[in-house]
Amino acid sequence: MILTPIDPRTVLTAVKQTVTAEAQKAKDLESLRKSTQEFEAMYINELFKAMRKTIPEGGLFEKDASTEIYQEMLDMETSRNFSKSKGLGLADAMFEQLRHLVENKIER
Repeated sequence: MILTPIDPRTVLTAVKQTVTAEAQKAKDLESLRKSTQEFEAMYINELFKAMRKTIPEGGLFEKDASTEIYQEMLDMETSRNFSKSKGLGLADAMFEQLRHLVENKIER
């Protein structure tokens, strides 16, 4: 018995799913929402960095590389969580300004 290998590309093309225009538009809007939230998170993270620079060095514990890495990771997660909630409103404003581009996109 001779087994022939199956090319996965042929299987994937045979099972190609059709996506409706409305479903694609909803997916694009969700992608836009996530992108604007991520942009706001990066902006908030930069604000945190600028604020941390204003704090004088010193305290009970010495700062080393691991402390700085942990602080940066904590700030980024705090920024992401902040932007997913109400945040500064930057993500919402950007989403509202860019939403019409997705909604009025011409299908090719």
